Amino acid sequence: MNLKTVRLQLRFLLPLVATLVAAAYLAAPLMDQVTLRWFSRDLNSRGALVANALSDSLAEALLSNKVARLQSLFDRTSQDERLFAIGLCSPEGKLLQKTDRFPSSLSCVAALELSRHAESTLALTGGQVLVGVHDVMGHRAVAPQAVDPAPGVLPDEAIIALEAQQPAELVQAPPVLLGRLVLLHDLSFIDRRSQDTRRYLIGLIAALGFVIAVITVVVAQLSWRGWVNGARAIMRGEGLLSPLMPAPELAPFAADLRARLRDLEDEYRRSQGPEAEWTADRLRALLRTQLSGDQVIVVSNREPYIHERSESGVVVKRPASGLVTAVEPVMRACSGTWIAHGSGSADRDVVDARDRVLVPPGQDDYWLRRVWLTPEEEQGYYYGFANEGLWPLCHVAHVRPVFRESDWEAYRAVNQRFADAVIAEARGEDPVVLVQDYHFALLPAMIREKLPQATILTFWHIPWPNPESFGICPWRREILQGMLGSTILGFHTRFHCKNFIETVDRYLEARIEHEHSTIAFQEKETLVESYPISIEWPDEAEVAGWAPVEACRRRVIEWLELPVDVCLAVGVDRFDYTKGILERLNAVERLLEKWPSWIGRFVFVQVAAPTRGALDEYRSFQERVQRTSERINERFGRPGYQPVHLLAQHHEHDAVFELFRAANICVVTSLHDGMNLVCKEFVAARDDLQGVLLLSRFAGAARELSEALIVNPYHVEETADALHRAATMPVGEQRERMASLRSTVREFNVFRWAGRMLADAGRWRLRARIEARVRRSGAD
Repeated sequence: MNLKTVRLQLRFLLPLVATLVAAAYLAAPLMDQVTLRWFSRDLNSRGALVANALSDSLAEALLSNKVARLQSLFDRTSQDERLFAIGLCSPEGKLLQKTDRFPSSLSCVAALELSRHAESTLALTGGQVLVGVHDVMGHRAVAPQAVDPAPGVLPDEAIIALEAQQPAELVQAPPVLLGRLVLLHDLSFIDRRSQDTRRYLIGLIAALGFVIAVITVVVAQLSWRGWVNGARAIMRGEGLLSPLMPAPELAPFAADLRARLRDLEDEYRRSQGPEAEWTADRLRALLRTQLSGDQVIVVSNREPYIHERSESGVVVKRPASGLVTAVEPVMRACSGTWIAHGSGSADRDVVDARDRVLVPPGQDDYWLRRVWLTPEEEQGYYYGFANEGLWPLCHVAHVRPVFRESDWEAYRAVNQRFADAVIAEARGEDPVVLVQDYHFALLPAMIREKLPQATILTFWHIPWPNPESFGICPWRREILQGMLGSTILGFHTRFHCKNFIETVDRYLEARIEHEHSTIAFQEKETLVESYPISIEWPDEAEVAGWAPVEACRRRVIEWLELPVDVCLAVGVDRFDYTKGILERLNAVERLLEKWPSWIGRFVFVQVAAPTRGALDEYRSFQERVQRTSERINERFGRPGYQPVHLLAQHHEHDAVFELFRAANICVVTSLHDGMNLVCKEFVAARDDLQGVLLLSRFAGAARELSEALIVNPYHVEETADALHRAATMPVGEQRERMASLRSTVREFNVFRWAGRMLADAGRWRLRARIEARVRRSGAD
């Protein structure tokens, strides 16, 4: 044990001693050079002051040819302890006057040449001196030249007046070189101070090395004891302190040690809770402080509440939309106005004369202003340009975008109609407008044209492609110009921000500041920033009203007629080709092929809310999903058992929430997604700390939720293996992963997303108002 301790200490001490010796060896001459340069500059400065002080006396003596009387002046001046000798030279290099100690071997020409070197030192018998040469300038007076005018040039009276004048004063000529003052400074004191500095430096390094060595020995001794005690504690199953560094001797225990430390860290995080949690109250407080009295307007295509006619009357539905899930809690906190397309069959029946209605029903937190579109406008703007053009253009899902001139005209006209609605709803000249998603790429510039003081926050909820892919769009410049009407332009990830900035750099003449992530276009600046969107974290009152997990699971099993011991995996998406529904079905099929023991015990439930059924690509995709589901059920189904349940209809939030609490696995296999909030809703629903999240690496959420099982959805084998791992994951590991996921989602909730954007907006508005005041003050 003692031998191992000595060897451990030598690992620290030998490199330390070698480093200190090398440092002392290199630092000593370096300090000598630095000291010499410092004092040389100081002596040169002193020499310049001496020359300036003597300049008048020297110039007078040189002009009057009375150089001899300077001897006493030189003798008094050279009594300074750092001034060795003084000499005075003529411009031609002749020594005119000097003190006794001025070396006879040093000529004026040699002194001048030596002073021009970087190190102007001269070695004498008594030591080195620093040579400084300073010019002595003066003025030589000359008489003005007499004027003798020719006869007839001036009148006789003028000539008589000139002759009667007194002789002119002497004219002062420009300064000329009268001589050079040579100053020799004594450098012996520098050697003495360099020696002192060298001794102090070596002493300091030695003392520092001794202290570090003592600390190193003590730490090494304690570390070794800690490692041994730690290994013994692991073997006894006791807790332990973290060792300072891993050692090869403890390699067999490293995995257990890391696992134990991770447990302790997670328990500590759960006990502390999220730091400075964002809530609706905190968001309201931010609005009161940074956006006090400012109107907030949200613009989106999809409305947060849809009124539909039914046999029992008008019913209110919430659409299956990640945008609505994220933005609706923010509007309830802001009490503003939401402008959206009125698409429900009973939407017109419930609005007032200004096409507005208070929502949510029974709470009346904010106004919903509806904009009406004809079927032709909806076909061109929404189904055409937005979803056949921009949607596949921005998603890497291998579907070709389609661009038609008629769709572009409809898209532009609808954007203008929404801009008119924003202007009509604005109570002042500078509202805060939150423009949502790719349906309104032209809207920011249109609002900016009518409300130049407005603060426009545009959030692009889908990915942004690279410049080459975006170049496919025939109206790429118009779209970029429209988006740059925004004050702040937000994306989910920094990668999407980078793609957008590079696209602007490729296709527009704009000034880009990469360091501050801003784009200046047409005298307006746009901040391009990442704001990862999230969900509203449920409060304690809401959690208290939840049904127990066992009850939710029992109802789902009865509803779908599943086996009691079923391993239930769920997927909840819109029926969209970017969500990877086919890929997850293929993975389920491969799971049942690879592990036949799951047949009869594993069930996958896919909730797919119908969307964009008017488009051929979506109808074809839905048919392929239906056929794949039927094939898997025919292949692996048994009497009373169906491995895949495809629920292709809209489900209310409560039904989806019940599925989340009942499921063992939530599968999110997006082929390309800006964020995806389904995974975060699943995490929020699992207060029992059970369940496994299987998440696509191509979803923006994968950058935040690293404790999920991250998969490549295109790799069927990898996804099938992940499903098997999730289905067989121990309860302890599930608890550990879910606790960490919940901590992340709770801390980075939707109010934090909105708060960061609105805080940035508040700072930009304050800066704009200050600049406006400065401009007004300048004009006054």
